[in-house]
Amino acid sequence: MSKMVRYKMDEVPKPSKKDWDRVRAIKDEDIDYSDIPEITDFSGFHPYLKRGLYKPIKKTITCKLDADIIAWLKMGGKGYQTRLNSILRSCMQIQVVKDSKKPKWKTTLSSRK
Repeated sequence: MSKMVRYKMDEVPKPSKKDWDRVRAIKDEDIDYSDIPEITDFSGFHPYLKRGLYKPIKKTITCKLDADIIAWLKMGGKGYQTRLNSILRSCMQIQVVKDSKKPKWKTTLSSRK
């Protein structure tokens, strides 16, 4: 067995052609996944968001907000609209999760009189 080597991110050497040839030679069925737990809940998995690959379409709207809310958002300096968008998005995501966990039959029963 070879000795473990640690690198900082900026010191990681580029893979060589020999390295890539070794990776390509490995067959899927030869990979041992037994020590990796199975992931069954992908609801919080959004790698495109973390890497900045997700760019939603922006729409300009006009809305009235309380002056204290605007002042609080602007206290953080430039980018207050981005902060507001981020706050609204996180609220939306929480609500979507809550709505998806609600049993559908309860909503129909509560609306009946």
